[in-house]
Amino acid sequence: MADEHGQSGTGPEATAPPDELLQRLRRFHDDYFPGVADQFQDLVRDGQHPTILFIGCSDSRIVPYLLTGTGPGELFIIRNVGAFVPPYDGSAGYHGTAAAIEFAVLNLKVARIVVCGHTHCGGIRALYEDPPAQAVNLKAWLELGREAVLPVQVTEEALRRTEQRAIVLQLERLMGYPMVRERVEAGKLALHGWHYVLEDGEVHVFDVKSGRFLPTAHAQHSGTGPYEPYVDQAPPAGA
Repeated sequence: MADEHGQSGTGPEATAPPDELLQRLRRFHDDYFPGVADQFQDLVRDGQHPTILFIGCSDSRIVPYLLTGTGPGELFIIRNVGAFVPPYDGSAGYHGTAAAIEFAVLNLKVARIVVCGHTHCGGIRALYEDPPAQAVNLKAWLELGREAVLPVQVTEEALRRTEQRAIVLQLERLMGYPMVRERVEAGKLALHGWHYVLEDGEVHVFDVKSGRFLPTAHAQHSGTGPYEPYVDQAPPAGA
């Protein structure tokens, strides 16, 4: 029977289950925020000054702050399916990723841009499959990774190589943005291609000189650029 507020049921058994998301928000405000309140006050007063633009996949297993050991105010983050970068064509429209790249480079003047793909990427796997008929935007978006697809039978190895090829493709597209190329050539901006191996907890960084992705344990840097054509080779021994 409905009460005066239109709700049915009586007694404790009719109480709605706890709102877990609301509880998390309260824990953030009550438990976490007091410890960083001064830091956020500084960020509000002085504005944000991140030095890194992180372009990553929307995959829930990618946690940029955890991966890079950074905190509030240090990363400017773009996330989308596949960590893709649209080509710069000078057109005006709802280009959210392109707009964020322009803002990061022109307004925030970031010193680094990281393109971070990962293993077991659903967006990359979808390049080898037919998306649902209703996913018209997804179908169009996936074309940004089409050039990375290999003409082979789909295997875990093929998917891994496609993931890496897609990262380099996005780096090449970034160089098509006039403001990016200008700052890269002036030595004011560095580009980095990362392939995060989820199961190992290790990032493989792209090395332009060898055309390979090297695990951080064997790499001498966090990625190099600008980028020459990617050479699809087997990883070095011991990698």
